[in-house]
This record gives sequence, C-alpha cells and structure tokens, in this order.
Amino acid sequence: MKQVVQNYKSGELALLEVPEPACKPGGVLVRTVYSLISTGTEMMKVSEASLSLVGKAKARPDQVAKVMQSVATNGLSATYRKVTSKLDSYTPLGYSLCGIVEQVGDGITDVSVGDLVACAGNEHALHSELNWVPKNLYSRVPDGVDPRHAAFGTVGSIAMQGVRRGEPQIGEVALVIGLGLIGQLVVQLLASSGVRVVGVDPDPERCKLAESLGALTCAHPASGIVDTAVAELTHGAGVDQTYLAAGGNTNDPVELAAKLSRDRGRVIDIGKCKLDLPWNAYYEKELDVRFSRSYGPGRYDPSYELEGRDYPIGQVRWTERRNLECVLDLIARDRLDVEPLITHVSDFSSAVETYQSLNEGSLKAVAVLFRYPDAVARTEPVVTSARVGLVSSSPSALPAGQPVRLGFIGAGNYASSMLLPHLVERDDVQLEHVATTSALSGANARRKFGFAAASTDIDNVLGDSSIDAVFVVTRHSSHAELTRQALLAGKAVFVEKPLALSASELQTVLDAIEESGNDRLQVGFNRRFAPLLHEAREQFGPRVGPASVRYLVNAGRLDHGSWYNQTDSEGSRFAGEGGHFIDTVSWLLDADPVTVYATGDLQVTLGYADGSTAVITYAETGASGFPKETLDIVADGKVLKFDDFVRASVYSRKKWASSRIPKGRDKGQAAEVDAFLSAVRTGSPMPISIASLAATTLATLAAQTSVANAAPVRIELPRKAGAPA
Repeated sequence: MKQVVQNYKSGELALLEVPEPACKPGGVLVRTVYSLISTGTEMMKVSEASLSLVGKAKARPDQVAKVMQSVATNGLSATYRKVTSKLDSYTPLGYSLCGIVEQVGDGITDVSVGDLVACAGNEHALHSELNWVPKNLYSRVPDGVDPRHAAFGTVGSIAMQGVRRGEPQIGEVALVIGLGLIGQLVVQLLASSGVRVVGVDPDPERCKLAESLGALTCAHPASGIVDTAVAELTHGAGVDQTYLAAGGNTNDPVELAAKLSRDRGRVIDIGKCKLDLPWNAYYEKELDVRFSRSYGPGRYDPSYELEGRDYPIGQVRWTERRNLECVLDLIARDRLDVEPLITHVSDFSSAVETYQSLNEGSLKAVAVLFRYPDAVARTEPVVTSARVGLVSSSPSALPAGQPVRLGFIGAGNYASSMLLPHLVERDDVQLEHVATTSALSGANARRKFGFAAASTDIDNVLGDSSIDAVFVVTRHSSHAELTRQALLAGKAVFVEKPLALSASELQTVLDAIEESGNDRLQVGFNRRFAPLLHEAREQFGPRVGPASVRYLVNAGRLDHGSWYNQTDSEGSRFAGEGGHFIDTVSWLLDADPVTVYATGDLQVTLGYADGSTAVITYAETGASGFPKETLDIVADGKVLKFDDFVRASVYSRKKWASSRIPKGRDKGQAAEVDAFLSAVRTGSPMPISIASLAATTLATLAAQTSVANAAPVRIELPRKAGAPA
C-alpha cells in the first residue's frame, strides 16, 4: 500500500510503498476515503524538515535539551549516532481522516465491516491507504454526512477542546487570533454557542471567510478595526475570552490578547505560538491562561488510546472520542459547516506535489483533502442505477456527394430561429420531412424552410428509410422517448437539451443504444462550440493542476405563461437548462464531474476527479441589464475571464484579450450543427461522447437530488461509452 512519509534530515517527501498493517485486537482496519492535511501543524513539520541542522535546533529547542541530556548520560558519540539515525528515517504525516471499516479486530462490537468512520491520531489516522485504528480513536459517521466533511473530525475535535477550555457562556464576547483551519472552526463553534466573536488575521480573505461563518468583525491586527469593535461590543470592558489559534515566532498574539481582554479574562492557547507573556499586562488583569491539549482528555495516555480504557463519563465528560462524536453530530445537524473551508482536493497519488505546492506558497489553502479514488467509489450515493453497457456502432460514411437527409420532430421557436436557419442554405443538406403537433406549424415550417413534406405524425419521420438523421426539438418531457425511438429506428439523432428528465428516462436511451448498437447521438450543448470560447480556451492553453471555475448564469425570471413553469410535466427550469452550463465547464476542464452539491438557491458545486471544482450560480433574481453568462477559470497561475460571448481575456505571463467585439453573441449553434453533420456524413465519432452526455445529464439531475437531501451526490460514469469528445 502507499503512505506519505518524510525524511526529517533531508526534508524529502515521498509516497512510499509499505506493508499493509495487520488488524490487531481492540481496533479496526480502515481503508481511507479522504484524509485532511493540517495546514498548520503538518506544514510546520514539513517546513522545519527543510531547514539546516542549526535551523532545526532553533525550531525545536525542546529537542535540543533532550539531546544535551543524552550527551551527559550516554556520551557524545552514542548520542550523535542516535540522533542522526532518528533524523535520517522516514516519519509519517497525517492525523485526521474518514474511511471504511475493512476488518474488525477482536473485542470490537460497535462498528461492522463497511461502516464509515472518522479516525484520529498521528500514529493511526495517517495519510495512508490503510490504517489500524484503536477503539477510542474512531467514531462511526452519522448517515448523510459527506465523507469529505467527516475527515475534519479530528481537527474539529482540536477546536472543540479549545472552546471547552474557554468555558464560553451565552452572550459573552470572544476574540479569535489566527483564522486558519483551527481558527475558522473555533469561530463557528463559538457562534453556535451564543458567543459574539471577533477575529484577527493578516489575510483579508480569511477574515471574510470567518465573517461568513459567524464572526461579527474580522480584520488585520494593526488596522484598529478589531480594537474599535471590541470596545463597542463590551462597552470598553474587553473580551471575556481569547483563543490563540495562530502560529509563528512573533509574540504579538499574546500581547494583543492582554490588550483586548477584560479583567480576569481567559486566554486559551490552542496553536503553537510564542508565549513570552508580558508579566505586567497579565498580572494587572489577573488573566487566566489555559492550554488546550489536542483532541481532549485521553490524548497521550496509552491506556486510553492504545488499550481502549475509557474514562467514566461522570468523571470526564468530554474525552477524545466523545469530542469526535460531538463534532460529527454537529456536522450532521448542519451546525458546523466545513464545506467552505475546503480549498483544494487532490488525489492521493499527487500527495507529494500537493505538499510541495503548500510549502512553496503556490497553493494557498485553509483546508486540503487527499482523495483516495478507489475507496471514494464505495461511499458516495449514486444518482443512477443506469446500466450502461454500451455497444459502439461502426457507421459507414455517406456516398460522396450525397447530401445529409434530415427529418425534424418539432419546429417551434428555437428550431426555427437557432437551428433551421443554419441548415436551409446548405448544399450538403436536404430537408426531407418535418412533423409537428399542429398542422399549421408544420405547414409554416415547410413553406419557410423548404421541407419536402410536413405532417403531424412522427412515424412519417422515423419510418422513412431515406432519412439519415433526425432533429428532436420538442418540449422537454418528450426528448428521451423520441430519442429512444429514433435510435432504434437507426437514425443519427440531434436532440435539444435536456436529454432526459430522470435517471430512468436516461436509462431507456442507454438501453436503446445497447440494443441497437446505434450510438449516433448528440445533445444540443452548443456553448462548447462557441468560437470566442474556443479562442479563449486555446489562449489559456493546457492545464496541469486543478482548476477553480466560477460561472454566473443571470437567468432572470420567466414570463408567467411560459411552459417552462410547467414543472410537473416538463421538469424544473434547471433540469431543462442546467446541462448547458455543466457541459461547458466539463468541456473547458476536459473532464466529467464526479460529485454534485447544490443548495436551494441553485448554487451548484461540481467536483472533478483531479481536484478541480466549479461553482455554477443559477440566478433568477438578478438585474435584467447585467450580462446573462459570466465565467472565470483559475489554474496554474492563469485566469480566463469570459463575458457573455462578447469579450474574453486570459491573464498569464502575457495578457490576451479578444481583439474585437462581435456583432452578435455567437453561442455556437452553427458550429455545433456543422460538427454533427460532419460526423453523420463521414461516419466519424459524434462530437460529444455518450459517457460525457450521460455524465452531464446525471449531474444536472443530481442538483435536484442534492437540494432535496442536503447532501452531495456522486455521479457514476458509464462503464463503456462511445468515442471521446
């Protein structure tokens, strides 16, 4: 199995192949799903390892004292050999994870194989594919909790123990110094306890994050803003408690704590910071300085951690494990929100590169997770039971010079304004038959676009052996069934979005592909064909690392009489339109989403296997004068900015901006039709693979599932599919 290790002497980080641990009595063997990097504690260790021996000695004076004692006891030569041997060894990293119980040791009755558990301990919850975890250092994850969130259990317990040491009371005012991972959690726990919170951090983004999570005011310590806020909130008395969640060698945090504390206030040290207490300031206020020891009572006690001997609840109410259980319960009840803290998710195979990026500062993060793909697939809810054993067809090209003969089912406003105008003047296309619900609309389409025939019977289109391809441009509720029939009839199919309104509808389409061997299918996701977006993507260039995408869709309100409002029959508005935006992002990232999390205001977060994320905000309440679609991509030190198919720019070493403003917004309909016809004519693969069409459809549907269940949803990709896009 693989495990992240570090050589403290050389600073080398490695993903090492090590033997799998045995499942011993008194514990469980856990296969890791997600493990959390402590961007404070772990990165301090990684940074120290890169120092010289003198630098290491300065960073760890406590260890130097032990070395000197060993010299006095064992002699210089023996001590030197001992120290160099210890330094030149691999040590593990990690202490907070979520995983699946793979094996249960003797004496364990509270969990079973297959249970999801959160685990703690810098010897037992490592960044490793498998870990043996003793009884008091794991807790079963409540149903519905995202495994990514459960991986915060240990770090949440550290924050929880710190808050318990502060003994907060409803209505008090607390100061949190340092708004990193622990500080952000402390802010939320205090706010949930009825405490008014003020935060301090030099990073304005972390200040904004803490305010969004419950802090009243957060600012740079030198700004004076916090001083004023404390004075106003406490009527000049000072804060009741101060939490030191900062690191580093500066003494500023303890001095600020003394300055802003009330008489006999409490100062709780959670992080590892310099503690040169200014005697006069602490004496005159008689400040109560308290230390918070890691996850809670039981820490560093072998009888508790290794032997599983619990402390009586009447004597010790909150132990390591009880704190862990409490954190998971708060997450399950939406009282502790860790999702906003997740800055980056990286596959475990990229662990070394991720640490290096953090250490070098190119990756700035509050919380970083390692994802273990094989284990993830066993934990996340699946949005579909789709059986997708697809059989790819081997279509032949049309005879040279023969036009592509087309049939249309539906000729409404979109077909008449966005598709047919791109077909009517083409010499390589022959419009054979149009079938519409009303006879008049068919007659109008025949007259306007030159169809050879028109009717109200779709069998006249599907049953015509001369027709090579069918366009399905009807209302949403009929798309899947008409697509199924057309595929079984042996036609190439262009269906407007959405492909399906449910997983079962999608399954019928996939079954038709498998039954017929006909995978000649395209869905009308036109934005990926837009010329300006293509140009911007080329200027952005290849992507190496994960990307962050922000997509604002200013959809606006529907007219009262719009058939889009018929949600019972035609599905939700997002189910109908959302595929456009999901497909666009997936094309830009050259990947399909694997997870979807959506909130009731239709902010949809997509997760991708390489750690990329995309947030699509589908807004109906924006100003009508604002552009409909704006898009930003950030990756590899580059930014792509796209404004409503009118302007585009890329910021990297050299800035590129689109040279001219187009006369109209070309959203790619002409290019998408051309790509479809080219595939039909030449027998080449369809422009978008079946796997991608299915993934986009499932992701669109998953948004509704996620809102209903208030939980992320995993997208199960097809096992076999057509040619890649």
